[in-house]
Amino acid sequence: MAMAREAEPDELTPAENAPVPELGTILVIEDDPRMQKVLRRMFAEENYSVLIAGDGQAGLDSFRAHRPMAVLLDLILPHISGRELCQSIKAISSETPVIVLSAVTEVVDKVLLLELGADDYVTKPFSPRELMARVQAAIRRRRRKTSTTVYRFSDCELEFEKMVARRGGVPVVLTSHEFKLMKFFTENAERVLTRDVLLNEVWGYNSYPTTRTVDNQILKLRQKLEPDPANPRHLLTIYGAGYKFVP
Repeated sequence: MAMAREAEPDELTPAENAPVPELGTILVIEDDPRMQKVLRRMFAEENYSVLIAGDGQAGLDSFRAHRPMAVLLDLILPHISGRELCQSIKAISSETPVIVLSAVTEVVDKVLLLELGADDYVTKPFSPRELMARVQAAIRRRRRKTSTTVYRFSDCELEFEKMVARRGGVPVVLTSHEFKLMKFFTENAERVLTRDVLLNEVWGYNSYPTTRTVDNQILKLRQKLEPDPANPRHLLTIYGAGYKFVP
């Protein structure tokens, strides 16, 4: 009697093999290797991409290169202190949430860090669940601010409430739907968004457009907002997954 062939361990169904879209990038600036591993695993399990920097200078370089959606920052670091680094990060991008991690518990340090621009302060040892909740709350606050202020990236400025767009100080004409799409992108910066997600969230369930509609809209936005539309730096195609907006 013929026996059924057992599936090989590495054989996955299409659903199992499909990549899970990342929610965005978290930069961890921490010099303790054990803590680095804990934080990398914690955020990776929640589908965030994680960058690790082991000293202040490496952290600043990584922030400038990747512009993460949030930063976890240890206070005691080689080369550049956490206090200095917090100021530098906020000077570059005041909207990016910075959550400080430290064993230091004095109230004066907490007040000082908040004055320097830190968005939150978590003392070690910490509860992973509490830390995750604090980080996600800071990200949500950033997104709410995005909807009510001028959003800037590269040489572009978007005012969603007034539906005004400028590139290099020159007005750019965007349709109402292009503003709606860009607003969704800015609220989900660094996150890979599938075409189906964009269709459902931006166009709505009742519009019944095709995925080609998304591609055409992205193409038009690149022509209006990208320095080199043929080689986009902000509205990126993630092949096999969808699109990602990188400020």
